[in-house]
This record gives sequence, structure tokens and C-alpha cells, in this order.
Amino acid sequence: MSSIIQLLPDHVANQIAAGEVVQRPASVVKELLENAIDAGATDVKLICKEAGKVLVQVIDNGKGMSVTDARLCFERHATSKIRQAEDLFDLHTKGFRGEALASIAAIAHVEMKTKQDQEELGTHIVIEGSKFVSQDVAVLPKGTSFLVKNLFYNIPARRNFLKSDIVELRHIIDEFQRVALAHHNIHFTLFHNGSELFNLPQSNARQRIVNVFAGKTNEKLVPIQENTDILSIQGFIGKPEFAKKNRGEQFFFVNDRFIKSGYLHHAIISAYDGLLRDGAQPSYFLYLTVPPHTIDINIHPTKTEIKFDDEHALYAILRSAAKHSLGQFNVAPVLDFERDFNLDTPYNYQNKEAETPLIQVDRNFNPFQEEKKQTHSGFKPKAINQPHWESLYVGLNNDSIDVKEMHFESEAVTSSLFSENEIDKAPTTTYQIHKKYIVNPIKSGMLIIDQQRAHQRILYEKFLKNLTLKQADSQQLLFPLTLYFSGNDMALIHEIKPSLENTGFIFEEMNTDSVVISGLPVTVSESEVSMVLEQLVSDMQQEIPDSSFSQMDMMAKSMAKSLAVKTGTYLTEASQESIVNKLFACKEATVSPFNKTTFITLSVEDLDKKFSL
Repeated sequence: MSSIIQLLPDHVANQIAAGEVVQRPASVVKELLENAIDAGATDVKLICKEAGKVLVQVIDNGKGMSVTDARLCFERHATSKIRQAEDLFDLHTKGFRGEALASIAAIAHVEMKTKQDQEELGTHIVIEGSKFVSQDVAVLPKGTSFLVKNLFYNIPARRNFLKSDIVELRHIIDEFQRVALAHHNIHFTLFHNGSELFNLPQSNARQRIVNVFAGKTNEKLVPIQENTDILSIQGFIGKPEFAKKNRGEQFFFVNDRFIKSGYLHHAIISAYDGLLRDGAQPSYFLYLTVPPHTIDINIHPTKTEIKFDDEHALYAILRSAAKHSLGQFNVAPVLDFERDFNLDTPYNYQNKEAETPLIQVDRNFNPFQEEKKQTHSGFKPKAINQPHWESLYVGLNNDSIDVKEMHFESEAVTSSLFSENEIDKAPTTTYQIHKKYIVNPIKSGMLIIDQQRAHQRILYEKFLKNLTLKQADSQQLLFPLTLYFSGNDMALIHEIKPSLENTGFIFEEMNTDSVVISGLPVTVSESEVSMVLEQLVSDMQQEIPDSSFSQMDMMAKSMAKSLAVKTGTYLTEASQESIVNKLFACKEATVSPFNKTTFITLSVEDLDKKFSL
């Protein structure tokens, strides 16, 4: 029998590896930015077109590469970061596997221009699908420029699975922000379709955070710092009143590398115990420094997961440091039963010397001296002759009333405001169970309705009708409401502003980092505006994971999800009946906007079967 196992060609192996390393344009951005940082760059430019599907270019002023390194860097497992296996546990660079450039070159058109500082000429290499097209000498500035065009051009199935430009750009910005926040001593610039989205000069950590997220970010940051033998913590956590529904502004950096850790995230959340609204997520920007030999980075293709030697100690230190920081800056309330606020010395009296109080005494005062009767020769009121009280009864007849001749009702009146027929016609038709389900008796049995899903369906069809017909009522606010968003969120709000106005929102003013709202839809209260817009922006960026056929459909789903009555909410009988009636007036009453069942029918026969067992 002939042998059937064979070695795969390099270009096939590279395409397979690219499936793990390069998942979308943002993956290319991450790898190229990290290479620029490892090269010692102080100025990094990122240029994208059509959310990276057409072009991703990273230009840096790092140390560059020689002619040999420029050609060798596109080979698999070729790297300058490590030399032996032990180096994996003493990493001081972003990359170490040597897979990224080979994988990118296998699925895209790549041009690389690089030059070292001591060399007069640089190297220009063109690669298409792992095939070297050309290698020339060129006059170039110091540093390296990687240009990646037509990503997934030779894998059309992968290209078709890419999301919309809005979603892919959101992922690119996320990767850009993670790298920029970790390295505030480097100047970063991001251009998309010819427009500048970010220009972040070299600064300290706090200023970099403010430059990235803009708005009132500086006001909500609380510094945190803790140094121990196994861990050093620096950074900032957000004040509880600025917590949001989504988890957008939560960053852990371990040795200047962005990571995701649900375990450490829980440590921060537990430090906010009792300070957050239900479902709110605090923001944090934490820079952790640990000895390199105590962590293992080589466990995930994207290097965003890390294994720690002693996670329990890190959890305790992180939670304690966050609690201490919240208490130190008077964010968390402190109970001191022995303290009397009336005895607190004002700040302006702190350095003031005590003075003897001046007391004025009336020495002629004698409490035993009789008061002299004072005679007033002024105006005297004129006495008015009042009639005698007996005159009030003059002229009344003396006819007496015979009590025996009076007739009284012998039985108590027990009548009702409603007749018996009317009472029988209007029984209680709905019941609420566990503040989650509405039970409605019907002729054949009963309906059990999920109140949240039913309300989502009602609101979804209402908002979709308003968006398509452009007819919605608005309620004017007595005082305009100002909300603050990041630059990226504001760009998205600008884009969907006409659709929001069709639902009933009235925008008085829109700035680069804030929006002023003077009118709201009738179904939205003032306290819910921030939550609705935050959820809407998040869903528009990430795309709701369902069949959303249009922007209006997605907006209607997002707003219905935010405003629907939640499980655990008590409903009056009128509210229950309103949901039941409006649900069965919908076009698709059987399912929610997210294809979940809204109600089930339990027939009398089903109940009989239960009792016959």
C-alpha cells in the first residue's frame, strides 16, 4: 500500500496558520503595530482604507532591517525576539513566534520598505500570496513601512465572512487603542479613508487616556497605585457614577501587553460592591508589572490570555488596592459613628488664632424692678355695642317635633356602586407569576406570556414603524440634557442622527465629544436616555448577533431591548392587560425580535393529563 502522508507546501501551511493569526483586518493592525514597537519606534502611523479590507499600512521610525533580515522575516518561525525555549519565560517583546508576517503575506499583497539608520539605501520587497514578486534597492527614510492590500484576496470565503465597514473599523480602533494606551511614550496617528481619527502625542498615562476617550474622562479617573514583591499596580479606575452598561473602557495591561481576564475583572467588580447600579460596569485602566518568569503568554494565538503563577494573590492585592483607592479619594462612603460633623473645623479657620469673645452686658437691668405702667395718649379704638346672645333666638317658633312620628330605615343599606351583572362581566383576567410571566385565562386553557419578550416585540414594531413612516411623537424637556461620548461614538451618532430623529429624539446641538438633547420619544424617560444611546452605539458597532437586514431594523431591536420591561418588575393589572392586548395586535406576536418564544398555550387537556398521573 502506498504512503499517503506528505508534507504540505509552505504556501499552504502559511494559509492554514493565517486562519488562527489573521482573523480580520484588526489582526493585521495588531501584529504590525507590535512589530513597530519592538523595533524601538517613537512615531507610528496607521493608515486604513475601507476598514482595512483594501489597505492597511503601518509606518514607523524604528531601527529598520538589513537586506537579509528583510527577506528572512517573511519565512515561517523566523524571529529576532527569542533564541531558545527558555526565552519564552523571559519575554520583553510583543512578538516571539515568527508567524505573523508569513501568515499575512500568504493571504494578501504585501509591500515592505525598510532602512537602517547607518545604511544609505533601503530595501523594497513585494510579495503576493507568499510569492516574492520583486526585491529592489530604494532611497528611503529610517524605519519600516508595511503595506498590506487586498486582504483574503485568495480566500474568498474568509473575505465574505467579514462584517460591515463600521464593525471592522471598530475592531481596528479597539486594537489601536489597546496598543496606544500601553505605550503612552510613543506618538500614534490613525487615518481612515483620508481623514484623521486619532493624533496622540507623547504624554503621561492619564493624558493618553483623556486623548483617546475625550469628553469628561479626566473627571471620572481615580488614581490607583500599589507596590508589592509579586505585583506592581499603577493606573486609574472610574468613579461609580460614570459606570456604563457596556464593558467598553476596561483595560488590563500586564508588562505593557493588553490581556483579558475574567478572574481579575471580578476582583475589580467586587471592590465596587454596593456602589454600582444594577448591571453597570465601571471603567478601569490598570497597568500591572510582574516578573516575566511568573507568567505564560504562549497559550493563545492572539496572546490576550495569560497564565499567572499565583492568581489568588493577584486577585486579593488587586481587590484591596481598588477598595483602598475608592476610599482614599472619598468615592466610597465611610461610616464613623464617633465623628461629629458639627465639630469639624472649616479650612479657612485652620490657621486662625483663637480670640476672646466680646460680651455686652446691660448693667442697669434689674429683674425684680416693677414695670411702670405706661400710658399711651394715642389712638383709642371705638367701642362697638355687640348684641346680646339671646337676641339670636328671637322670632323662632316654639313648635316641637314629635320624635315618635319620625320614620327610620329598619335595615342597613347594602347596595354597591356596581350591579351584580357588571361585576360578573369584569373579572380579573390576568395574573403575574414571579414578576416574570403573565397568565391570561382563555376558553381552551391559559396563555403564559414572558413579559420581557412580549414587551420587546411591542416596542420593536412600534419603533420600526416610526423609523419607516417617520412619524413619531416627542416630549420636550424643560432643561436640555447633555451627554458625553468618545470621538468614535460621536461619529456613529452623527451617522444615525436622522433615524434617531424619526423615533422622536430632538438634537439641539452636536459637538465633537457631546450631544445636547431637547426632546425625547414618548416611551423614553429622561433617566433612560444615556442607557438607550450607549446600548444603541454598542450594538451598532458590534452588530447584534441576529439577522439584521437594515440599520433601521438594528436600531429598533436595540432600543426595544433597552426599554422593554425587565424580568423582576412588578406590573399592575392594567399594565398586564395592556401588554397582552398590544402583543396580539402585533404582526409577529409569537416571537420576540430576537426569535425567542413570547408565549405558550396550556390547554385544559394538558392540565387534566397532569392530574391524571
